[in-house]
Amino acid sequence: MKKILLLSDTHSFMDAQILKFVKQADEVWHAGDIGNLEVTDTIKKIKPLRAVFGNIDGADARSEFPLDAKFEVEKVAVWMTHIGGYPNRYDLRIREAIKENPPKIFISGHSHILKVQFDKKLNLLHLNPGAAGNHGFHKVRTMLRFELENGEIKNMEIIELAKRG
Repeated sequence: MKKILLLSDTHSFMDAQILKFVKQADEVWHAGDIGNLEVTDTIKKIKPLRAVFGNIDGADARSEFPLDAKFEVEKVAVWMTHIGGYPNRYDLRIREAIKENPPKIFISGHSHILKVQFDKKLNLLHLNPGAAGNHGFHKVRTMLRFELENGEIKNMEIIELAKRG
């Protein structure tokens, strides 16, 4: 079993609230718009990290992290990208590929809107953890955490952090 913390859109922001949940996870996944790499460097010192770069990320993040991360954890196939869209409205860049080979979990960030949505057509779980940082229009900073075990997704939780700002 693996305990996963999923966050996105930190926009160079890290605080003790986020770090408290990082310490409780087995792995941390960051769905892009990292900002300053001090964010990911801090996480990597504490727990294993998987991340993708987002549209605001510079050359440093783009050289360290991919646009798309496809991997498997606990027999669960995962595809994580920053701009991916939503069920029935996937981004044009990934639309055909996700139909041809859908993962069990598809993760995107970018919108700053937390969403957990099942795609019945592709039989996958779409996750967007919202935004953990202070930059953007969101009112409350959010993340997701869940467990993966032997092909199953369990104990999904929405984490509401402090209000933005």
